[in-house]
Amino acid sequence: MLTRILVIGGYGNFGQFISRQLAREADVQVIIGGRDLAKATTLADALPACHPPLAVALDIQRNLLQVLQQHTPDIVIHTSGPFQHQGYEVARICIQQQCHYIDLADGRDFVSGIGALDDAAKQRQVLVCSGASSVPALSSAIIDRYQAHFAQLETVEYAISTAQKTSRGLATTAAVLSYAGKPFFTHLNGKAATVYGWQDLRLRHFYGLGKRLLGNCDIPDLSLFPQRYPSLRDIRFQAGLELKLVHTVLFMLAGCVRIGLLASLQPLAPAMLKISRLLDPLGTDDSGFYMTLRGHDQQGHARQLRFDLLAREGDGMLIPCIPSILLALKLARGQIVTTGALPCMGLISLEEYLDALGEFAIEWRTTDLAG
Repeated sequence: MLTRILVIGGYGNFGQFISRQLAREADVQVIIGGRDLAKATTLADALPACHPPLAVALDIQRNLLQVLQQHTPDIVIHTSGPFQHQGYEVARICIQQQCHYIDLADGRDFVSGIGALDDAAKQRQVLVCSGASSVPALSSAIIDRYQAHFAQLETVEYAISTAQKTSRGLATTAAVLSYAGKPFFTHLNGKAATVYGWQDLRLRHFYGLGKRLLGNCDIPDLSLFPQRYPSLRDIRFQAGLELKLVHTVLFMLAGCVRIGLLASLQPLAPAMLKISRLLDPLGTDDSGFYMTLRGHDQQGHARQLRFDLLAREGDGMLIPCIPSILLALKLARGQIVTTGALPCMGLISLEEYLDALGEFAIEWRTTDLAG
């Protein structure tokens, strides 16, 4: 049976890869949606596909319902962020039309609040899954995989360092800048603690990359993990830019927001994106991720595990796309029967995730560290 999958933003940075991967599946027909029909058509015509992809003009604020009614997709993948200031209208329309919904959101409130649609999704017998991205899909999958190594898991510390040459757009840049210098809560010493976006500058070593700077980032995990993993006393997530100069400038500008000299860095997004692109020749296309888990084993001894990912050749940007692809294929093949609205946790195992990354320039390792 052929499953029709609509990818909103299907010719964008993430959407294009998702469309390409799904189009090669024998039981899937991809529908590429976006505001620019010419771009959608160009990609649809170029994709190697088992079934010819369709291209549709789609604006989520204007004609989403009409597109769903006309093309009747079974699954919708929403890639058009940023999600920090979006509501759930796209998901609501998908529920109304009785098609599954998946998004790549990393907005903390957006992902952690998706349960508001749970009753409606269950009534229509569809899955509404938010945060099918690096966080919380990959981060939770790592903890789920290694949690059994601890009698008491107490700390997770993890970080992403992006490549300077990573393809990035204005929407992504604006999302990154939206919380720069702004306060938000994380979990430290067993209780809620206030930190500030892109502050707490630290230099950390990444497998295969050397040392890179990091700063605080606001992600859904900071709300979700205290409930999912109640033994955790400390949850620290940071992210960093490859070029130390660029990261330091962001740190200083975020500090200006923190002390009130600037209201927000979002209005600076176009200029900062342009300047950052001019510096691309100074960087690489290598990115990395690590997660360190700390706690005590069954004998009461301190224990640490560290998981590392290293992405070369620009393939780091593919990592956030994997959960939506895997979920869509599982739904298409009847391997997921869960309905309702929930963040993307517990639906994809770490083994499934890494198997999907195996064809790319990405490597990983797990290190059992001394306590």
